[in-house]
Amino acid sequence: MIPRIHQTSSTQSLYLQFLEALKRTDFEGDIAPDYASRTVLATDNSIYQVLPQGVVYPKSIDDLTRITELTCQPQYHVVVLSPRGGGTGTNGQSLTDGIVVDMSRHMNNILEINAEEGWARVQSGVVKDQLNAAIKPYGLFFAPELSTSNRATIGGMINTDASGQGSCRYGKTRDHVLELTTVLLDGGIIVSHAINDDELALKSEEQNISGLVHRLINNIQQEHKALIAEKFPPLNRCLTGYDLAHIRDENDQFNLNNILCGSEGTLGFIAEAKINLLKIPNFTALVIVNYDSFDSALRDAPRLMKAGPTSIETIDSRVLELAMNDIVWQEVAEYFPAENIEQIKGMNLVEYTAETKEELSAGLSQLIDVLKSTDAATGCVGHGLAMGDDAVKKIWGMRKKAVGLLGNAKGEARPIPFVEDTAVPPENLADFIAEFRAILDSHNLSYGMFGHVDAGVLHVRPAIDMKEPSALKMVRKITDEVTALTQKYNGLLWGEHGKGVRSEYAPEFFGELFPQLQRIKGAFDPRNQLNPGKIATPIDTGTLLKIDEVPTRGQNDQQIPVQLWQGFSEAVYCNGNGACFNWNTADAMCPSYKATRNRVHSPKGRASLIREWIKQLGEYDFDVTKFTGKYDNFPKAESFLQRRKNSKNAVQQYDFSHEVMDSMSQCLACKSCVGQCPIKVDVPEFRSKFLALYHTRYARPLKDYFVANLERFVPMAAPFAAIANTVQSLAPVKRFLKNTVGFVDSPKLSRINFNKQLKKWGVSYATGDALKRLNDEQKANSVIIVQDAFTRYFDAQVVLDAIELLMKFGFNPLIAPFSANGKPLHVHGFLAEFKQQAEQTAAQLNTLARSDIPLVGIDPAMTLAYRAEYVKALGEENAPKVLLIQEWLIAHLDKLVNKQSLFKDGTFKLLGHCTEKTNAPASTSQWQKIFSALGQTLAVEAVGCCGMAGTYGHETKNRETSAEIFDLSWRAPTTNEENTGKLIATGYSCRSQTLREAGVSLSHPLQALLANAADSKPA
Repeated sequence: MIPRIHQTSSTQSLYLQFLEALKRTDFEGDIAPDYASRTVLATDNSIYQVLPQGVVYPKSIDDLTRITELTCQPQYHVVVLSPRGGGTGTNGQSLTDGIVVDMSRHMNNILEINAEEGWARVQSGVVKDQLNAAIKPYGLFFAPELSTSNRATIGGMINTDASGQGSCRYGKTRDHVLELTTVLLDGGIIVSHAINDDELALKSEEQNISGLVHRLINNIQQEHKALIAEKFPPLNRCLTGYDLAHIRDENDQFNLNNILCGSEGTLGFIAEAKINLLKIPNFTALVIVNYDSFDSALRDAPRLMKAGPTSIETIDSRVLELAMNDIVWQEVAEYFPAENIEQIKGMNLVEYTAETKEELSAGLSQLIDVLKSTDAATGCVGHGLAMGDDAVKKIWGMRKKAVGLLGNAKGEARPIPFVEDTAVPPENLADFIAEFRAILDSHNLSYGMFGHVDAGVLHVRPAIDMKEPSALKMVRKITDEVTALTQKYNGLLWGEHGKGVRSEYAPEFFGELFPQLQRIKGAFDPRNQLNPGKIATPIDTGTLLKIDEVPTRGQNDQQIPVQLWQGFSEAVYCNGNGACFNWNTADAMCPSYKATRNRVHSPKGRASLIREWIKQLGEYDFDVTKFTGKYDNFPKAESFLQRRKNSKNAVQQYDFSHEVMDSMSQCLACKSCVGQCPIKVDVPEFRSKFLALYHTRYARPLKDYFVANLERFVPMAAPFAAIANTVQSLAPVKRFLKNTVGFVDSPKLSRINFNKQLKKWGVSYATGDALKRLNDEQKANSVIIVQDAFTRYFDAQVVLDAIELLMKFGFNPLIAPFSANGKPLHVHGFLAEFKQQAEQTAAQLNTLARSDIPLVGIDPAMTLAYRAEYVKALGEENAPKVLLIQEWLIAHLDKLVNKQSLFKDGTFKLLGHCTEKTNAPASTSQWQKIFSALGQTLAVEAVGCCGMAGTYGHETKNRETSAEIFDLSWRAPTTNEENTGKLIATGYSCRSQTLREAGVSLSHPLQALLANAADSKPA
């Protein structure tokens, strides 16, 4: 962790001057010249990595005007700007070595909804799913459908003219754009919509950029009409960006929007958009047609199209296999019978939507008739049916995750996008793909394929190790070959995801028309300052970027020593798919990002920072032989006094480690990233390694020691709970904990005499003698409850109620002697101490497991540590097998059904624990089945993280953010009077946070069942 020494170049100095000047213009947004922000925004979902000079986050159109007007000053004529939305482009569209203008953080407001006329006006940073959630109550939605809809911004969709599933029915983004508000390079503003010739004449008379572009584009359309018709292929996914073929719309009106849509920020900043909304179909169904090969699926698609579906999507067996090993499979497995799964090598997903049941049935009947006529030559091996919106969305959810899933391969060669979205006439797709596959096979590459067969669009990602020196040469050769292939089939290299760095092939496709694109670029951006090098450059100004000359992530990663690369494997394979930018606040993925809207606090951001950090360790001769990735082999720490001195000097001496630390300290270690990221990026795991290394040089805060040793303190304090609670309630003690230790709202110890109650019930601890007294029949009816410090010592009534309920069911519960779990040690990077504690606790639990009595835990986060952190530290064979209590109960449903008469009817709502529902995805449905077996109704309330996450919410510096996270999705249901007495939560953290933030006491599911029993005495 040797400080990175920055030598400011003349270019950096110029950009710093620009950002300082921007501050003086009363710019209201955020300005981030820090290295962490620049590093995180140096990548997208492409193979490229380009470090910007700074990042700005405008709050308004006025801010955009301040930025662009400043570039007009002569000293800033070389400053370049690039807009950014969701940042998930596959072609480097938003990457720049200048200034990133991120529209997503602040300019994300829905300004107006007109349901009667069917339109909405939004700022460009609004996320597609955010808009659809707002307009769903009106029965409306915004098309088209994207796989990245939960993080794709409307501005990003406009800038790439995005399209996706259902485009044959719903078209592309530009088909739904009614009006755009665009800030031009000179600070002027264009409000564009379809206009007639009289309006065009008036616009053309203006003596500014607006007038110039209207005159020029109209002249180009008039002068080159025949050539335009010849050059632009008549595809569903027609050419995007500067779309000369649609200067005039179907009503022969001049429409500047069709030039701006797909322009990738090279012409101006799309600030606001008025967009068309469609009526949500009343009925929907999805037919899953399975095939013996991917080729069979492709060749059968045109036949299925004759049945008039809304859309047809296809995926191959590789994507299906990856989905089966992901959390998403839990939602869709029922639609893929296990006995047939090995036969499926390709599939077509055929969707029908309709306004009436009769219309839907007619469409399905038409398809079924086609399928009934199937003969062996089609390769069809059966089909399934998903009826209704909820079921269909589950299947599309799997399909949406395909892009990310392809990146979750084993080994160093990972599927990457560079020939990502070719488009050919649908009738040519099967032959085209056969030749495409031959190209990839000739290079001995593995790959997965999926796409929109109804539109002739293919998504393919060949697996290449971009760290290999020969990788870029292969990228060049394959891209050239695929480009020639698409031209052979009268198609396009870029059918969906925009041009970006691949714009170098534009002159080849546009031919004689390319100079006209250059003229348009020159009219909007004469100095080539707006996202230069993409789509077109002004004539005689600048050049297009080339796919093998832009810096890549692989070139950056080549500099990371192998030991460090392998040691931080939980971070380095992040491919930038952006699933962690999920807009939905009721989704568990990354609560810290949702609260701050700062991408530095996202899993992708943290992974990017770690990649840069370990690269710097290698650059500055860090002794990598001292770190092998094992928990017990970290470099020897400097002395305590030296670490304290280093910490004091940190303010004066720059070290990139501090920026990484700022990012990591906001992580809640909830592990939702592990469960939901298709690449399985594990922030808590690499965060703990970073903390362990960081604190070999810099002193730890006092609260780390306090939290890390909590499990050891509480058993000793428990017998004196009344005294301990009184002492910590004293004002001086609270001030000391808050200001000195860094801990607030310390939970109170339970004052229940736990052992007295056990003795009263005759419940034993699981000691050797107690286990020996059990016969085989008693063992078969027994279960050992593994205590965790939080539930046992701060919420002991939950444990007692669980025991009482199990006895009521007729089970024989035993209690494992308490042994610290060690998760707090791991969370705070005490890895050597954690491994030592894990070995001790694992030895005890494995001894108990040899009795063949199941071990179960009550708190999800602590229990799941045995199958995650313990496995990494000790190995699969040494980690104890501890089930979540519902995982054990689900195996005894027959016994529960027989106890149904003991319970009154009850209706409950489960607030899911973020770690549990993302890392044990079956847990929610298991609770529902358990409640149903007992005659109870259990619904699931959609919530994200509660904001507590162990002790995160108790740390002074996190108090405010913890409350903000709670407000995102937990406050509304917990304060809704209609939910009084119905809400239940499995997590100790969730229950304590709800009590703290909302003053509402929640029950554990087992407590709710016990309270609903006819009596409360054990059977």
